[in-house]
Amino acid sequence: MTTEIAEGAPAAGEHAITAGEYIKHHLHHNASAAQNGPIDFSVIHYDTIFWSVLLAAVAAIFLIAAARRATAGVPGRFQAFVEMVVELVEDQSKAIVHGNRSFIAPLALTVFVWVVLMNSMDFLPVDLFSWTAGKLGLGEPYFRVVPTADLNGTLGMSLVVLVLMLYYNVKIKGAGGFVHELFCAPFGAHPALWIFNFGLNLIEFAAKTVSLAMRLFGNMFAGELIFLLIALLGAQWVGFTGQSLALSGLHIFAGSIWAVFHILIVLLQAFIFMMLTLVYLGQAHEGH
Repeated sequence: MTTEIAEGAPAAGEHAITAGEYIKHHLHHNASAAQNGPIDFSVIHYDTIFWSVLLAAVAAIFLIAAARRATAGVPGRFQAFVEMVVELVEDQSKAIVHGNRSFIAPLALTVFVWVVLMNSMDFLPVDLFSWTAGKLGLGEPYFRVVPTADLNGTLGMSLVVLVLMLYYNVKIKGAGGFVHELFCAPFGAHPALWIFNFGLNLIEFAAKTVSLAMRLFGNMFAGELIFLLIALLGAQWVGFTGQSLALSGLHIFAGSIWAVFHILIVLLQAFIFMMLTLVYLGQAHEGH
């Protein structure tokens, strides 16, 4: 059985969008072509790229403004908040990375702020951009605003972390030392074990990259989907009837409760992504 999504009864001859069509519409990207499967590197998701770059710029502006407004005296609320975040990241990087952190600590701070901003886009009303496009006469194009709910986006971020892992492995251990570790750890340096060591290390790097992307994507995609399901409750409005008032009230109640809970998810997933980035880069500084 399908559910009609309408603010009122559909006019004669008009097709009322179903719940499935509503969700499917909001899970499509504004892309260069139709995507085949969950990952398709031949397809460009313009919405993910746009919001990722825009929010990266916002994160940079936020951090630069905080640095310029820092004073040696009694800090204001903004400076105190930023200092709290900086100290949190600094303490974690100091405990995990044993080496030069002049690049890694600022990187972790930037990643944390950036991912928080991208995750927070989930709090915008799900129909805001479609409604705006309709009012501007642009139709209702596919447009998603949560870059971290796109597996292509989170996988791109994790691939950057992979490149940094390889870079620090070579920088700290040298090219020869890194190659030696690939073939001689963890089982030993006997030539008969080289292929097993190398295979296990490849699996380890691949697992770190995929799990880092999938963890963030899975949580944010699920959160976005729940917001869409809650939005369906409010979309059942057909007038001042008992059923419409009850569903609308449930929509407001459930949406509010989930939004409060989702704040924890937004912050926690950003923190986990930052921590795993530090852990993986910290492991690159250490030998087996």
